[in-house]
Amino acid sequence: MALQQAVGARLAASAAVTALVPADGIFDRSGRPELDRCIIIGEGQSVYDDFYGTAYATLHVWVKEGGLATSKEIAGACRDALKDRPWALAGYVTHDLRVTSANFIRDIAGEYSHGIVAVRAVVQERA
Repeated sequence: MALQQAVGARLAASAAVTALVPADGIFDRSGRPELDRCIIIGEGQSVYDDFYGTAYATLHVWVKEGGLATSKEIAGACRDALKDRPWALAGYVTHDLRVTSANFIRDIAGEYSHGIVAVRAVVQERA
């Protein structure tokens, strides 16, 4: 949860991201987009070992367009916004946080383009 909150806040605070997607179009919910452009903070996963943990989050970029150019531009702006350091996650020391991949597909109905951006954070719980 801490990763999702921090990622959402960082994206909403980025002028480059909000130039492409309004801050109120960045949210955590399920379903198909109702806006022409939005970023939905989607699935997450946590993997633990004795000392470190790895948290994953998926960002879904939706753009009402027939091509993929704008969704790729938004994904790039997300990557740039998320690579800035340092990261403060509530309750954790963050050792590394980065975008690890981006995939782009067309909506089956052809109305939207869909970018899927994977984020990974290596963290340690605060004592």
